[in-house]
Amino acid sequence: MGTSAATTTADLMQKVGKELARMRVLLVDRHTSARNSLRIILSTLGISAIHNAGSSAEVLRQVSSYSFDIIFADYHLDDGRDGQQLLEELRQKHLISLSTVFIIITAERAYHNVVSVAELAPDDYLIKPFTAEQLHVRLAKAIYKKQFFGRVLEHLDNGAFADALAACEGLLGRDDSFFYDTLRFKGEILNILGRSQEAQAVYQLVLDNSMVPWARMGLAIALRGLEQLEEAETLGASLIEDFPEYLVAYDFVASVREEMGKLAEAQEILQLAAEISPNNSLRQRMVGDVAVRNDDLDSAERAYGKVLERHRGSSLKIIDDYTNLTRVMLDKGHTDGVKKITQELRRDWRGNKQGELAALIMDSLCADQEGEPAKAKEALEKALTLHNNLQGDTNQKEFPQKIAVDLARACLATGDETMAQEILSKVAAENHEDRGMIAHIQSVFSKTGHEEAGQSMLAKVGKEIVELNNRGVLAARGGDIETSVQMLIEAAERVPNLQFLVNASKAIFTMLDRKGWNEDLGDRGLRYLNMAQAKERNNAKVISARELYHLVARKYGIVVVPISGARGTNEKSGE
Repeated sequence: MGTSAATTTADLMQKVGKELARMRVLLVDRHTSARNSLRIILSTLGISAIHNAGSSAEVLRQVSSYSFDIIFADYHLDDGRDGQQLLEELRQKHLISLSTVFIIITAERAYHNVVSVAELAPDDYLIKPFTAEQLHVRLAKAIYKKQFFGRVLEHLDNGAFADALAACEGLLGRDDSFFYDTLRFKGEILNILGRSQEAQAVYQLVLDNSMVPWARMGLAIALRGLEQLEEAETLGASLIEDFPEYLVAYDFVASVREEMGKLAEAQEILQLAAEISPNNSLRQRMVGDVAVRNDDLDSAERAYGKVLERHRGSSLKIIDDYTNLTRVMLDKGHTDGVKKITQELRRDWRGNKQGELAALIMDSLCADQEGEPAKAKEALEKALTLHNNLQGDTNQKEFPQKIAVDLARACLATGDETMAQEILSKVAAENHEDRGMIAHIQSVFSKTGHEEAGQSMLAKVGKEIVELNNRGVLAARGGDIETSVQMLIEAAERVPNLQFLVNASKAIFTMLDRKGWNEDLGDRGLRYLNMAQAKERNNAKVISARELYHLVARKYGIVVVPISGARGTNEKSGE
């Protein structure tokens, strides 16, 4: 290993001190006085480009216009929201880059809240009151670390994992203080790329020197990639036992148990994590999803209810948050609760056609359960008309799949089996690799007394998927790349599921690699890649296709389109 490039706090402060004057900072606090106090401290460090935001809405406006180097956010924000939720939103929507330093300021010492903040991994968090020197030291350390890993973070922002891995290799030996951080990045990237055996070696190297929890977690992920599920589950469970606050391990163990078919055990471990960190809405949604599959409707209702409450007033809210809850209430026979949430859905999504469609579907299902068939059919007819209009509207976002299944359920309830089969066949084909969605479709057939018809339909769809895919794959194996590309394009256009989109994209870029760049075909391949990415961004097959795109585009000097929504450095400047 090399020598440390920054061994003392004084060294760090000297390294970043001159650069602070060029940095743009966003202060997020509902109290003007608190922002002013922090502004004064930052001014003494030479920072002058300081923006203010008193609300979450203002934060979203600011990050859409400017690229911020540093964000300080108070834990308690407006409308009952907090800094954790803000960080979650900015990261999920890729509104800030990985190089942005995000520091949460809080006077909250409550166990749950501190754990929740730490889980979402801000670069640091400061407990009030703090001194100017404390802030300076924390900020200097965070900035220096971001700068050291700058190239790695840039490549990760752009989805260029192979390039990020190469950047990690170049950092090894440059600074002893970041040696294990570099190995951590390297191991994570290798796992993402599906190079599990290499990742296993990296994590074992770390564990030979220190039994740090993140290395044990990375090793467990590598074991799963090597299809050693029992070993992965055991390692993850031991990590939870030794470090009960290391919540990512709970999610991992739950996903492994779900893959092994141990749904009850998966729900149990997720609920334990949700109790420790109740503010994590993504996990609460996972609890709800698994609880529904376990037919534990009480737990599902509680979990979905927490998600909806957490997302009120947030741009993170989605229509599924409302329908997940109403669907469970409906199955429990609580039609009054369904009506209440449906009214809330209409209010919060006023003017949104998909929101109105979801509300109409729930109106129909609720009326059917209350023994009002005429009212149920009237609402369904309105829903089908709106659904058909949305199908032909190219400006509309992709329709939520669970709500499409709800529409089919309403059709089955009112006797329109033909339309139900048509809708469910399409959803099943586009989600044939999603165990949860297939289970949801099966449950709808079962609840409406059409279990045999459901099994027959799903078997038929599965057979068609295999036949469609095999045509293109066999053509490629036979050396006929042009025919393969055409067949896989037809399959992706007909059934835009993740498998077909990835296969078509990879076939297109393989052909371009061999025969030269074609702009129209390249655009089509990238469109399929982006559609697959929207379905499951971190899927290994999607990442593999993206790496191929990067490789071929770079070969012909084509500018690579980044995947991140975070703003770059060329935006307008000034307040």
